[in-house]
Amino acid sequence: MNSFAPVAPFAARTFLPAETDLCSLPVLEEHFGRLERELGDARSAPALEAWLGHYDEVQAAMDEVRAKRYIAMTAQTDDPEREKAYLEILTVVDPWRKARQMGILRAFCQHPCINTLPDSYAVFRRSVEMQVRLFCEENIARETEEARLSQQYQKVIGAMTILFDGKEQTLAQVGRVLEEPDRARRRTAWEQIAWRRGQDAETLEEIFDRLLALRREIAAGAGFPDYREYAFARAERFDYTPGDCLEFGRAIEEAVVPLCREMDVRREKRLGVERLRPWDLAVDIEGKPPLRPFRTSGELLEKTEKVIRALDEPLGDLFGQLRRDNLVDLENRKGKAPGGYQSTLSEARLPFIFMNAVGTHRDLETLLHESGHAFHTLLARTQPLYAYRSAPLEFCEVASMSMELLAAPYLGEFYGEEELRRARRNHLEGILRFLPWMAVVDGFQHWLYTHPDHSRDERAASWVELLRRFGGREDWSGYEEVLRSLWHRQLHIFEYPFYYIEYGIAQLGALGIWRRSLIDPAGALEAYRRALAFGGSKPLPELFAAAGVPFSFGQDNLRSLVAAAREELERLGGATGGTEGAL
Repeated sequence: MNSFAPVAPFAARTFLPAETDLCSLPVLEEHFGRLERELGDARSAPALEAWLGHYDEVQAAMDEVRAKRYIAMTAQTDDPEREKAYLEILTVVDPWRKARQMGILRAFCQHPCINTLPDSYAVFRRSVEMQVRLFCEENIARETEEARLSQQYQKVIGAMTILFDGKEQTLAQVGRVLEEPDRARRRTAWEQIAWRRGQDAETLEEIFDRLLALRREIAAGAGFPDYREYAFARAERFDYTPGDCLEFGRAIEEAVVPLCREMDVRREKRLGVERLRPWDLAVDIEGKPPLRPFRTSGELLEKTEKVIRALDEPLGDLFGQLRRDNLVDLENRKGKAPGGYQSTLSEARLPFIFMNAVGTHRDLETLLHESGHAFHTLLARTQPLYAYRSAPLEFCEVASMSMELLAAPYLGEFYGEEELRRARRNHLEGILRFLPWMAVVDGFQHWLYTHPDHSRDERAASWVELLRRFGGREDWSGYEEVLRSLWHRQLHIFEYPFYYIEYGIAQLGALGIWRRSLIDPAGALEAYRRALAFGGSKPLPELFAAAGVPFSFGQDNLRSLVAAAREELERLGGATGGTEGAL
């Protein structure tokens, strides 16, 4: 798959010819014209359902081409041919497609038989009606430019390297040093990473200023008073509001932040430092060397499959399929875009996992996380509607975060007994620490888009204020400028505005599934698989219910889950592990 060998469609095409150039506008015009004529000729609910099958076939085929070009571009951001191919999608195909597709969807919403479709189409109809409501033809060019700027962000970040230990290394590679016991060496690595990020700070600020202006225009073009309201509508957040998100943040401030600061006090005492510094946040507080669970990506894949098979044989079979079909790209390298993701090859109905593994425990957690997304894709691949083969993001993240927690007891494939306990403690502590970080990133975006005329200084001040409110005890004296621009590393702020609260909501769902697994492992896994197989065919609260957890991110639910995590930490020997560093 990394070399883009042919991947067979899940089902034979019945509408598009097998060899169709899906980047040729004249060819696409022919097929979209056929779709329009077929829709007009549909005179009954069964005929409309048959038409939807053809419409889905075209969308899936086009999305697979787009996904393959995105994967290729992120795999090597410094390859001009890959960049050119992806930009063709962004600047030529996508703008044309949005306008033509919206015309078809508008006609579908006005079709006389739409209300006679079975009840199973209710979620789909609701989604299409929102898409039609939001469409603004003038926004096509703006969204194209938005995607191009996001790609530029990827390129800038992917090019960041520094000379460390006598050789050029990516920031992720140097970041491993932050887990080492030598404090002076950690500080040197942290400062060099911060310095390198600072070299491009002005460029990233300029990119974001342009994104901010574009998004303001997009919201206005669609008839919304601000981008936040537009973004919530576009994300189809039918089941919660911006106010609910801010209330979630306040609940985290009351229920989680004090516990995280308690852990910081313990960290200071164990490390024997008067005050934590940013380079003290990832090292093991017992002075033990960093967890290094694997050396090669092959070893990571082989042992992870054993872990998942020990957890659940059917899921192990699905992971084996990922390995067998080469649906992974794990190694970190120069020019590769940062982070990790799971993309879907929509016509083949197969997942693809992309990440940057450098041998850390966090890499292992990332692979488990992305595997959860992959299982979601594979378990929902038989859903008849294309729109139902994916779920709301809030539930997609339940799939991935649950996998991290459910697989944790089986990581003895990578570790001895004491290392395993340490890894599990680190993971639970990391979950607790993530929630305040999520509240910072989400709260920052609420501020950004409800204060659209802010200056860069005001933006930085808002960021710092949120960090003071939700952050830990670490001392940033002398590095105030680094703190002010720390948000640059969070790609969601640039590329996926308002996509972050999903992680917090989903983490509560995942903790609920994990808590059930402690007393009923078979029932928890059965409910997990069943809920994932629904894809997006049910509303968000019903998906949570199918997984056996409440759709609730209020104070009471949060406190009960935090209490369960604290109890498990105590059982494992206390919160004595490291956490992800500040850079």
